[in-house]
Amino acid sequence: MITIIDYGMGNLRSVQKGFERVGHAAAITSDPAVVDNADKVVLPGVGAFEDAIAELKRQGMVEPVLRAINAGKPFLGICLGLHLLFDESFENGQHKGLGVLPGKVVRFELPEDYTVPHMGWNQLLIRRQTPILAGIEEGTQVYFVHSYYVEPSDPGVIATETDYGKTFCSMIWRDNVFATQFHPEKSQAQGLKILANFAEL
Repeated sequence: MITIIDYGMGNLRSVQKGFERVGHAAAITSDPAVVDNADKVVLPGVGAFEDAIAELKRQGMVEPVLRAINAGKPFLGICLGLHLLFDESFENGQHKGLGVLPGKVVRFELPEDYTVPHMGWNQLLIRRQTPILAGIEEGTQVYFVHSYYVEPSDPGVIATETDYGKTFCSMIWRDNVFATQFHPEKSQAQGLKILANFAEL
């Protein structure tokens, strides 16, 4: 079973519906025991980093997330779920993340003709072909909405980049951990293909 973590942030139902549309059941849960028993884990999210990490801790969900990753279960972070995997975020202060990947989360500093948040469709520049990008072509358009992005300490984890006034990391991959800055559940057929690829790992 694919398990989607509910910590009160993000449109969980849209992620669940995305998996259902490609023929895979996904359960939404805020129960750490359900996460421990999951085959695959999804950490979505929209909102503030500080609130998200606090809520994961309050629900006792940090340890199950880390156990799932360390056990080698396929893991997908989406948007804020990508940010939370890193060491620290500089969103409204400085806050510690889950520390799964070394690096930081920083705000866009862009020329005046670029608006922040970065919102809408933009291209994927594929740097490393990953299992969940099977069938996804260079330049595929996906949907973004974010003001912050990740700067991995190890550029080897970068799977895709995207250009928006500067080139930034839009997807990471390390072993069983995949995470996207964009929203595959909002990215129409190509996004559903990514969800299907993850479900079929």
